[in-house]
Amino acid sequence: MPDRITLTGLRVFGRHGVFEHEKRDGQEFVVDVVAWLDLAPAAASDDLTQTLHYGELAQLAADIVGGEPYDLIESVAGRIADEVLKDSRLSAVEVTVHKPSAPIPLNFADVAVTVHRERG
Repeated sequence: MPDRITLTGLRVFGRHGVFEHEKRDGQEFVVDVVAWLDLAPAAASDDLTQTLHYGELAQLAADIVGGEPYDLIESVAGRIADEVLKDSRLSAVEVTVHKPSAPIPLNFADVAVTVHRERG
């Protein structure tokens, strides 16, 4: 399905990581979400209820990132994807969680994990 809604660069403070100081001090995470669904009904009706409300999508992702701490950003991305895909109108979702302040003692720009889920 070629139609999609994309949310890019959602910045949320969270407490994810395998090290105690990551859970204690927290850091900023950046989230991108791509949701595939048929947008023809929304385009034809101009009705918000016929599409995925991107404000609600952003809040859902923010609540997960800002909520329960996980050791792995793989778990954070998977939880967001699973929650988003509960909307039966979606055929697939892709979630990327960036951890730009990951505790790596080298010069780097970003670390990210991307998960892709499709309706089976």
